[in-house]
Amino acid sequence: MAKLKAPAGFYDPRNDSLALRLHDLNLSRKPWNPVRTNYFSIYWIDSGSGTFWADASEHAFGSGCLLFFVPYQRIRFASASQVRGEVIQFHANFLCVETFHAEVGCSSVLFNDTYGVPAVVVDDRARREVSDLIGRLKQEEAERGLAYNEVLLACLKMLLILATRLKARTSQTSRTSVADPRHPVVGQIRELIEENYTSLHAPADYAAFLHMTPKTLGRIVREHLGKTLTDLIQERILTHAKWDLLHTLKPVKEVAREVGFRDELYFSRFFKKATGVSPKFFREFETEIRDGSNLSMLSAQAPILQVS
Repeated sequence: MAKLKAPAGFYDPRNDSLALRLHDLNLSRKPWNPVRTNYFSIYWIDSGSGTFWADASEHAFGSGCLLFFVPYQRIRFASASQVRGEVIQFHANFLCVETFHAEVGCSSVLFNDTYGVPAVVVDDRARREVSDLIGRLKQEEAERGLAYNEVLLACLKMLLILATRLKARTSQTSRTSVADPRHPVVGQIRELIEENYTSLHAPADYAAFLHMTPKTLGRIVREHLGKTLTDLIQERILTHAKWDLLHTLKPVKEVAREVGFRDELYFSRFFKKATGVSPKFFREFETEIRDGSNLSMLSAQAPILQVS
């Protein structure tokens, strides 16, 4: 089989790409669209504020927060002021988020939380720790001393664990607070999507379940989750489809049918619009650069959210 060519900005070890890379973040007030990539990305906002888009979802950001983006995601920034910080990007070949998820749950909390904001606000107590960990990552990458890869991996894991703890703590406080800012419908729509996303793709179907108009339900979802109900459903479908394509040998046609698409071509167009690549390329390229290690994982480790 011919070697698949990686798009610009993608990790490909056959081209001497680094599985973990760091660079400074320095944004002016001009809009910025980072190149789509197959790395997991962490943006540390040390100072400044603005708005970011993760695919279609829109959220505000400010000083002292961590933003999390998944591979193949479309990202955009609009800064309200000068923004400074750091960007950490790593491929699954450096740290497999899916297996690390089984240890600490960071995948569904930080990177694949369809129903939440892909950001963590860092309190004053943790801010020094975040800065220290990022500083150590930069130092190890620059100096490349004995066993530096192991130190890089350890620091990255510590950063992800810290962020997971902070977000879990925030979520717990929100759930137990009398003044929970989220509308009760948000929890209901999550349960309904989890139960029906493989068969029901139309927002009107979910509105009917809740005895609401699609317009009213759409407004609530947009106000509380920063995205449309259609976006919410499609993100959930995409998470499932990407897992199947990466970690099983099911034909694309079967994957499409499993998430409710009768037409494989229509599914392929949907997938390419969301990721920038076809399902076939996604599977073959990632399997090739991972030497097939993705196919040895157990489906029980899938980072697919369970309704509690």
